[in-house]
Amino acid sequence: MNLPGKSIFGKTVLLFAVLCFVTMSILGCTKAEPKKKSFKIGILQLVEHDALDASYKGFVDSLAEAGYVDGTNISIDYQNAQGEQANCQTIAQKFVNDRCDLILAIATPAAQAAANLTDTIPILVTAVTDPESAKLVKSNAMPGTNVSGTSDLTPVEAQIKLLKKIVPGAKKIALLYNSSEQNSAFQVAIAKKACGEIGLSYVDATVSNSNEIQQVVQNLVGKVDAIYVPTDNMIAAGITTVGMIAREAKLPVICGEEGPVMKGGLATYGINYYELGKLTGKQAVLILRDGKKPAEMPIEYVQSFDLTVNKDMAEAIGITIPSDL
Repeated sequence: MNLPGKSIFGKTVLLFAVLCFVTMSILGCTKAEPKKKSFKIGILQLVEHDALDASYKGFVDSLAEAGYVDGTNISIDYQNAQGEQANCQTIAQKFVNDRCDLILAIATPAAQAAANLTDTIPILVTAVTDPESAKLVKSNAMPGTNVSGTSDLTPVEAQIKLLKKIVPGAKKIALLYNSSEQNSAFQVAIAKKACGEIGLSYVDATVSNSNEIQQVVQNLVGKVDAIYVPTDNMIAAGITTVGMIAREAKLPVICGEEGPVMKGGLATYGINYYELGKLTGKQAVLILRDGKKPAEMPIEYVQSFDLTVNKDMAEAIGITIPSDL
């Protein structure tokens, strides 16, 4: 026989237990949500030129589209190393000391500087051709480190074939690049293989600092039929010098990306660096908003390529662009 008092007492205890469970569940959910309402992002860019500038802008715009606005819920510290590796180290150390929540490194030397100084702060890279061979990640498919991001690997083979199509009589070309830039060496290796497949001979035309560009290019005049320039940061920054000599010598220059083409090159099949930056920004949102780890985020690539032709340069050096391009 159940007494009325005991029944009421039992119901009261049960109700209290349910309320406690609900309250604890709510508190548990609240704890799981990120408490931080503002994030500090350090951006380290190797040097100023069109491609890297576009990557930076795309990254910031992508964050803004996702609701992360500088001065509101994120604080961006943008620093440019002006092409100096020592500056990369100093800036990266500053970001580590400032305990940034995320570092964006634009270009390979900048990425290497940041990765060498911290293995805990999430680092995203962009405009890095091959993070794996740059020893930034264990593999591009599964980074396994605090680094992920996007690659600016362009269709090098297609660019070499484009050179041959625009300059069908070309027999020997120069590969112009900075010998100390890993991403350039990676692309040049692909270019050499592509040259071999279509019967082009080549010579290495390397520079170690920007002051050497003019002399190296002048020494190529009369010795080669065209110049190929990969997505090399040093050459991109000095492309007006290359273009000046090429125009006078009527020497075609096929580039790795659009910016140098319009400042002195002839043509390219290239990627859109603004879109590359936006892709990196989407990765940043996954880290800041969803707590994703770079170690588990594959390196991503832009999948479309655009043909860019500098018609003024073509006319100046007497090149007729094939009508089917």
